Amino acid sequence: MNEVKINGYQLEICSNSIFSAKQAQLGGASRVELCQNLENGGTTPSYGQIKLTRQALRIGVHVLIRPRSGDFLYTEDEFNEILEDIRYCKVSGCDGVVIGILNADGTVDKERMQVLVDEAKPMCVVFHRAFDRCSDPKTALEDIIELGCDRILTSGLQNTAVQGKELLKELIEQANGRIEIMPGSGVDASNVKEILTHTGARSIHSSAKVVEHSKMKFKIPTVTGMDEDEIYSSESKVRAIVEQIKSL
Repeated sequence: MNEVKINGYQLEICSNSIFSAKQAQLGGASRVELCQNLENGGTTPSYGQIKLTRQALRIGVHVLIRPRSGDFLYTEDEFNEILEDIRYCKVSGCDGVVIGILNADGTVDKERMQVLVDEAKPMCVVFHRAFDRCSDPKTALEDIIELGCDRILTSGLQNTAVQGKELLKELIEQANGRIEIMPGSGVDASNVKEILTHTGARSIHSSAKVVEHSKMKFKIPTVTGMDEDEIYSSESKVRAIVEQIKSL
């Protein structure tokens, strides 16, 4: 699909639903990273969500493959689930998958990652923010390059990309064009220019999210939960980021 550049850059929007993905496209994003449960860091979307989003969008669709929230140390059953989800994304016509597995010592699980990368090709393969839990990011970078991944999504081992901008710059310099480093976490219209200009990154990741209260009028005061706020990507917030990128 068409992953359009914006003034030479690409904007990826983390979208937690078909609606959010459509908002990202309307706002001018280059592609979406499709997921569910964004409030828990994102998990694998359903088959229905993947299929319908791919049908609805003309921009790139990259799917987060993460079987659960929590750490990135996976059992054999979880590994097989990741593998099966990758296969589904491939037959569904997705442009890429976003994956990552670590060892208990914080190194990249190269053996199992290689199986996933080989299965995913020729789709784009992104190593997700498991990178931000690595014990040695510069060694991990070399390992991920060796695996044949195309991109790394990272905040520079900080809570936000602004806080991690120094390491992000160092990683981009170390990569030297061998792999793309994409800053993400806490990115919005107020800081996107700072991150891009300081780090030298050519693509950037944002959820561009808004929070909306439940529209239910009927309430049960004796039951808590099951009426939580809804999170979704905002066309206007995506468009605001796009406008900032255009002004670089």
